[in-house]
Amino acid sequence: MTLIEGRSIGFGGSGRNNGQVIPTLPAAEPDWIEGKFGDTGARFVDLLQNSASMLFDLVRAEGIDCEAEQTGWFQPAHSAAHMRISAARVAAWAKRGAPAQLLEHAESTELLGSDKWFGGMLNPTGGHINPLMFARGLAKTCVAAGVDIYENSPVQAVVREGDHWQISTSNATITAHAILLATNAYSGALTPDLAPKIRRSFVPITSWQLATEPLGDALRAGIIPARQAVSDTRGDLQYFRYDAQNRLVTGAGMIFKTTARARLPAHVGARLTHAFPQIGTPRFTHIWNGFVGITTDFFPRFHYLGPNYLGFLGYNGRGVALSIPLGRQLALALTGAPEQDLAISLTTPKTIPLHGFVLRLAPAALARYRWRDKHPPNL
Repeated sequence: MTLIEGRSIGFGGSGRNNGQVIPTLPAAEPDWIEGKFGDTGARFVDLLQNSASMLFDLVRAEGIDCEAEQTGWFQPAHSAAHMRISAARVAAWAKRGAPAQLLEHAESTELLGSDKWFGGMLNPTGGHINPLMFARGLAKTCVAAGVDIYENSPVQAVVREGDHWQISTSNATITAHAILLATNAYSGALTPDLAPKIRRSFVPITSWQLATEPLGDALRAGIIPARQAVSDTRGDLQYFRYDAQNRLVTGAGMIFKTTARARLPAHVGARLTHAFPQIGTPRFTHIWNGFVGITTDFFPRFHYLGPNYLGFLGYNGRGVALSIPLGRQLALALTGAPEQDLAISLTTPKTIPLHGFVLRLAPAALARYRWRDKHPPNL
């Protein structure tokens, strides 16, 4: 088995995300998934609810050093109306056996060390990791299992030759029986013509991450004391987790990229100070960003690109937990498993109409999310 990496391991979103391990999707609920995809959807829902545990089990089994903490994931509701959405989500997941719990305001305040939210959904199977350490550790595990990895080797072309594929880079050509295109939000970033339909079927959004200086023991004990991963119900998401050095790792989206790096500390710092007044004015020591692949319905895509040639995209910000179980599903598909036994539905890519125009408008959608966050949702 061979992995051809366009840059270095973890260069893309797999190494640049916030590191939260979340066993749900941001918008696609279990009833919708099962209603749309039938038995396949039911298998996907089962995969989704176990996705966080599958990742942490892998980390423990392979001894991957990535600051893994399975301390739970909490989704606090930012309004009273969103508490009704949280209650419905807990009921939907509990019906399927997931250990989801609804916390009321007092319990939420105790968990967060902040009274700025109304309660919310807690899933104890979630948690957080250092995503770059995980990507690199997983690569070492693969090498130990016999996988050949070639970094800084962007694929320039994939051509069908008889009963196999020819994969061309600038330095070599590889013959393969089966291919998985795993470029997600970076599809087209290095080779625009490699899979043009996939490149035009989603919107890459820049997500910024920031880490504070390490918090002292007193602050640490009063802010998310049990160290859960936290991401709330806003469209303009507010989210937090700790790293091993007790830095608070958070982030934000920005409408305008110009001078975003310079403006982020004040913007995100004000959010932290409002949520956790005891923190004062936080000082950030690290800032980075990466692309998130967003689909039109916030559901992942699994594409048939040719005989034994598959691609996928659209984790929609949930790729950390989903990457392991979906990787296994795609491996099963490539090795001949019947599609009716899989938890994924294979389709051909469908491009977004006026894709270039949509790309230019996409950052402005954040303004709409901020407006919606201030108004009751349609229930």
